[in-house]
Amino acid sequence: MQYHVNGDLVDESDATVSVRDRGFQYGDAAFETLRAYGGQTFAWPAHANRLSATCDALGIDHGLSDRDLRSRVHETLAANDLADAYVRLSITRGVQSGRLAPDDDTDPSVVVVVEPLPRGGVDGERIWDVPATARTTDVQAVPDTCVPSVAKTHNYLPGVLARIDAGDADEALLVDDDGHVTEGTTSNVFFVDDGVLHTPSLDLDVLPGITRWAVLEIARDAGIPVEEGHYEPEAFYDADEVFFTNTTWEVRPVAELDDATYTTCRVGAALARQFAREVEKRHY
Repeated sequence: MQYHVNGDLVDESDATVSVRDRGFQYGDAAFETLRAYGGQTFAWPAHANRLSATCDALGIDHGLSDRDLRSRVHETLAANDLADAYVRLSITRGVQSGRLAPDDDTDPSVVVVVEPLPRGGVDGERIWDVPATARTTDVQAVPDTCVPSVAKTHNYLPGVLARIDAGDADEALLVDDDGHVTEGTTSNVFFVDDGVLHTPSLDLDVLPGITRWAVLEIARDAGIPVEEGHYEPEAFYDADEVFFTNTTWEVRPVAELDDATYTTCRVGAALARQFAREVEKRHY
């Protein structure tokens, strides 16, 4: 494999950054997880905008245009002869002095890592055929008042600890101080009750997922009633169906959440089919 590191394509064994890089030392870095379909990145403008928002929140001025960043992604895909792939684009503040407060001068590290990820149901195993198990956890995300929820940073310790707390479950659901479900560790969460699609609203500590946005748009276009709000875990337990969304899973049904079980995911299935049609139309 070849990865893109600070402007150059290098072999995987040579794809390194300094141990003094602030992304390694402090988690002082932004990243985006993207999906490539047919050699093109899905929803690039939305990902680029969110990456920019993260960098703005952290005060990282990397000095690169969206066009340059996208070019590096596509160069990495081409170098590895990948059309359908997982892509991670990371931007750190780079190597600086050992002080916690960053220097004004920034020489960022920019890294693109890719790996094969076949289209589910076409060239690979459908994630739909592997329903998730999930557990609510006492671990909480860093509140928006400390780190803006829009910021997708390298500091994923709450997610790591939540996954550990969830044991052998596929995903952990985070609940805030007020008892409201916010999101999964790497996903947004939806439930359906009496034909209405519900998801935690962005005024909570919720990362605005790109697939979350796409699924909501698809649902509204299809005439499915949508409500974004504040929900306690009991609303999910009593729901007709529950599913997760993220870039790699797209739409993944939930079979079990704590002691609740679900035997259907009809609305989720319809949204997953339409999402696949949108991918087909845009990228193939």
